Amino acid sequence: MNPKEQEFLSRIENHKGILYKVSKMYMDNVDDQQDLFQEIICQLWKGYESFKGESKFSTWMYRVAINTAIVFLKKEKRKVDKYEIPSENIRDDESDAALKESQLEHFYRALQQLDKIDKAIIFYQLEGFSHKEIGEQLGISEINARVKLNRAKQKLKEIIKKQGYGL
Repeated sequence: MNPKEQEFLSRIENHKGILYKVSKMYMDNVDDQQDLFQEIICQLWKGYESFKGESKFSTWMYRVAINTAIVFLKKEKRKVDKYEIPSENIRDDESDAALKESQLEHFYRALQQLDKIDKAIIFYQLEGFSHKEIGEQLGISEINARVKLNRAKQKLKEIIKKQGYGL
């Protein structure tokens, strides 16, 4: 393996959490998540020559991952599956880990129902990006990023409420 390949694999290994998050945000089942994960890796490798280091590797990786996810959705014409949420409430004796897993599951189900731009905005927010940085990543103004983020959060809240979570 040449040094360039080793450097690329090392960088991917250091930031693979980003790829898992994007895959889970944009795809609703494990097989599709794995397919998207692999597609992102391929696109990162194809574009690695063009990475000049003018920004952090993780920033470039975010942009490629989000763009790949959006194109992947369009290309495959995937539809969001509608989930049925069990009518049972969460049991009081459920452990904290199970409760957090349940909350994450509801969150990701709701996230699947957002459009691709709203998913990207929520993702960037969860990763700690400022409104200005979100705008830069998506090619929109800081104010527009702020407005879109607030609207995406509201949509997410409504979806979660409709799922019956916490009732």
